[in-house]
Order: sequence, then C-alpha cells, then structure tokens
Amino acid sequence: MADVGESKVTGIIKSLNILENDLDSLTGKVGDMKKQLNVKTLGEIDTLLEKTREMAMKEAEVIINAAKEKANAESVKITQEGESKLAEIESNTNTHFDDIVKHVVSTILKV
Repeated sequence: MADVGESKVTGIIKSLNILENDLDSLTGKVGDMKKQLNVKTLGEIDTLLEKTREMAMKEAEVIINAAKEKANAESVKITQEGESKLAEIESNTNTHFDDIVKHVVSTILKV
C-alpha cells in the first residue's frame, strides 16, 4: 500500500515538475513577447513622430508661402502707390515749374 501511495506522490510530483517547467516556458515566452511588443511600439512611435514632423514641415511651408505671397502682393501695391504719388508730384512740378522758379528766384533775391 505504501508503494501505491508513493507512486501517486511521485506521479503528482512529476506532474507538478512538468507544470512548473511549462510555467517557466510560458513566462519566458511572455517576456520575449513583451520585448517584441516594446520594440514594435518604439518603432511605431518613431514612424508616427517622423510622419508628424513631415506634416508639420509641409504645413509650415504652406503658411510661409502664403505669407510670402501676401507680402509680395502688399509690396506690389505699395510700389504702385509710390509710383502713382511720384507721377503726381512730377506732374504738379511740371505744371507749376514756372511758378516754382519765380518763387525761388524772388526768395533768393529778397535775402
């Protein structure tokens, strides 16, 4: 009877050893899976970060180009206004040139 009990205990111990080995194997596999998941996650983070940078650069280029276009349009407008004012001054000077010369001469002679 002791042999039967001992063989049952031995069988249980063997089963427990197999279960322990299976648990150790599963623990190792889970550790490997965690490492793989971490590597994959870091890779995805890097990919998303790069895509975000590219999108930000493209958006910045769009904003900068829009600002350049607006500045160029404003520059053209200011140049046109300046040329218009210059033409008006030249026209007034040409129209009143004789009066200007007379005024300058009379001012100089009075002094």
